[in-house]
Amino acid sequence: MSETIFSKIIRKEIPADIVYEDDLALAFRDVHPQAPVHILIIPKKVIVSIASATAEDATLLGHLLLIVKKVAIQEGLENGYRVVINTGEDGGQTVFHLHLHLMGKRLMTWPPG
Repeated sequence: MSETIFSKIIRKEIPADIVYEDDLALAFRDVHPQAPVHILIIPKKVIVSIASATAEDATLLGHLLLIVKKVAIQEGLENGYRVVINTGEDGGQTVFHLHLHLMGKRLMTWPPG
């Protein structure tokens, strides 16, 4: 498995606009936002994608969703938001380290594309 940009962000080797951090995860603003609020939530443990997650990761995956809720409140997304997990190339995943996109402050359309 090759190292990703997210590993470097976790180690603070490259800067990121971090909005939340704990022992298990990190949340930071996307550098190419697709909405007025676009934050990535990543586990510090390397999990390539949701497809490679195991039963042992269940608690961590739940923790990531609770961070989504916490950051959404922090960012004032009271009118709603979208959470996306791209998986694999066909799913639009470009960084192969599991990450959740939290997007809000605009009306989201369906289907997303």
